[in-house]
Parts: sequence; C-alpha cells; structure tokens
Amino acid sequence: MTQPIPDKAEVALEYPDKLYVGTFERTARFDAHLDKTGISLTLERMGDIEARRSIRMHLHYGLFAEILRELAKTASMMPEEDADHRKALRDAADGLFQALAAKPVRQVEQNHGTET
Repeated sequence: MTQPIPDKAEVALEYPDKLYVGTFERTARFDAHLDKTGISLTLERMGDIEARRSIRMHLHYGLFAEILRELAKTASMMPEEDADHRKALRDAADGLFQALAAKPVRQVEQNHGTET
C-alpha cells in the first residue's frame, strides 16, 4: 500500500561509466515495511513513460540498525532552528521504538485462515 511522499527524496546510482539520478517529490508515492529479513522501501513517480521512475531497496536488519546508529551520531548537528524536522524525526523514531517494544501481533493469512 503506497502513500504520498510528504517531502522529497533524491536518489543517485553510480556505476563506473554511468550515473542515474532520480527525484521523488510530493506527487510521488512510497511504501515502507518490515519483512522477515529486513526493511523494504519503494519510491514511485508515476506519469508518462519519460517521467516514470521507481526505486526499490531492501536492507537487512543488521545494516538498517547500523544506519540508525550512524544517524544518531550526527543528529545533534541538526540546527536548533530546524525544530520541525527535529520533531518529525524524534516522533518517528519514538513510534518505531514503541512498535518494536510492543508484543508482536500474529497475522492471519487471508487465503488459509491460519496464523503466521
């Protein structure tokens, strides 16, 4: 299930002989979720064939945890006057913390009625 991108994302993929750059703004959509081995992120820009772009990333939990640790090291460098972004990041991190601290919810498979 995708939802609108609330801000902006820029993606660059570099190869020795090529560079691909994509921008995803408020008209684009994203999906982010956890699966059995890590996090999955999809960014999609819809439109005609020339404008259409998508990026899909999957990061295993260990790498994602290390990315969060690295971000924590530089978070204090965010300007104090950037209070809106600081609060948004703090609230999102707290939401992730609360969700991970909660008891896992068992899901019922739609097709078979069995718990997973």
